Amino acid sequence: MPNHKSAEKRVRQSKKRNLINSANRTRLRSQIKKLRAAISAGDAGDAQALLSATVSVIDKSIQKGILKRNTAARHKSRLTQHVNAMAAK
Repeated sequence: MPNHKSAEKRVRQSKKRNLINSANRTRLRSQIKKLRAAISAGDAGDAQALLSATVSVIDKSIQKGILKRNTAARHKSRLTQHVNAMAAK
């Protein structure tokens, strides 16, 4: 339990940030799962449309501190390779 006013405020801020970070992380993971589901289903058109939305969410996650730059780049690269492989078939 916080004993000072500043510590009480810090607890409030931490709870608020935790909710925001959780929502952003959930949004990111859900979008990646949607794209992976479309890739698994073999739906090239849907996967291509979801790819741009997913890349956008990944880029926003970098700005919000949810993902590191290199991790995001790796995700984008691998997802793009899968979608391009579908289009080539």
